[in-house]
Amino acid sequence: MQNPAGKTALGLDTNVGALLCYLPVCLISLIYSIIVIVTDKDNRQMRFHAFQSLLLTVLYIVLVFVLYIFIFVVAMVTGSGALASLMSLLVLLLVVAFLGAMIFGMIKGYQGQQFKFPIVGDMAEKWANG
Repeated sequence: MQNPAGKTALGLDTNVGALLCYLPVCLISLIYSIIVIVTDKDNRQMRFHAFQSLLLTVLYIVLVFVLYIFIFVVAMVTGSGALASLMSLLVLLLVVAFLGAMIFGMIKGYQGQQFKFPIVGDMAEKWANG
């Protein structure tokens, strides 16, 4: 539920605030999402986008960490740096997927739509309403 003026607690339009929740430049998405969660208790749309952005970021960090450990183990077991380098393309694929998801979230947030990403969308909706 939005506040009557259609503004966030910081005075931005809701669609601009939702866009900022997903902006992956200089940690803007992380900082702004945390600010929204702490300050904006009434605007459920903003809280949803903030939670979903944070959950996407945490999922990305965990997956990159696990993938790097896997690549390291494979490199140590096989002794092949070439195989590890080839597997590093998976990290590049993950980075591109994350940036694509964040850009998609920016577009949907700016349009005022509440698109739920798989895995994290339902959790974000539950936390935003709770």
